[in-house]
Amino acid sequence: MPLIQLKDVHKEYLLGENVVHALKGVDMSVEKGEFTVVTGPSGSGKSTLLNIIGCLDRLTRGSYKLEDQEVGQTDFDELADVRNHKIGFIFQSFNLIPVLDVLENVEFPCLIRSKPEPRKVIRERARQVAEDVGLGSVVHHRPDQLSGGQRQRVAIARALVTHPSLVLADEPTANLDSVTSNQIIDLMLKLNADKGVTFLFSTHDPRVTKHARRVLSISDGKVSEGANDSH
Repeated sequence: MPLIQLKDVHKEYLLGENVVHALKGVDMSVEKGEFTVVTGPSGSGKSTLLNIIGCLDRLTRGSYKLEDQEVGQTDFDELADVRNHKIGFIFQSFNLIPVLDVLENVEFPCLIRSKPEPRKVIRERARQVAEDVGLGSVVHHRPDQLSGGQRQRVAIARALVTHPSLVLADEPTANLDSVTSNQIIDLMLKLNADKGVTFLFSTHDPRVTKHARRVLSISDGKVSEGANDSH
């Protein structure tokens, strides 16, 4: 059973009086434990595809199953519940809360659940995940006291703290220099290999694509298997 399964997925937007066909009959699946990259030019539908898979948006028609649960046509409240329990997000702009320290940022997704676990349990898990991504010495620093690479590590820890089935990363290295990018890629590869975390990226970065176990290409709203010459 694939972790993600999309069948004939369409997404249409109204832009003024024009209908924009962002996704045009996408068929794709991702297995548990994959390290998969989606590539494509700006405007090709990458962000729309990740928004659908991440339950941030609803598809217009078609089928989307996450762990064999049909989520493509559920309402926004149900999507929020799925998102909060099964999906972790890493954004290129980090999206950290400036007034919270590292631990508080990491534990935040657990605290906003409708039925959160005891605070002590959440705090201990956040501390462990922070250690796992190399932030043990800065857990009480706020984001403005951290480097770009450290901020992205906080974002990765925050994505992992809910023990999600899937981590979505939207251009996770776009705001990082090459040395830091390679460190972040190595960290995510290690999490994938050691802990079986399933990663799905959208990226323009050839360094990320090079390490992908699988590359999907999107063009004009359609997805196809891409080539990865490094494998």
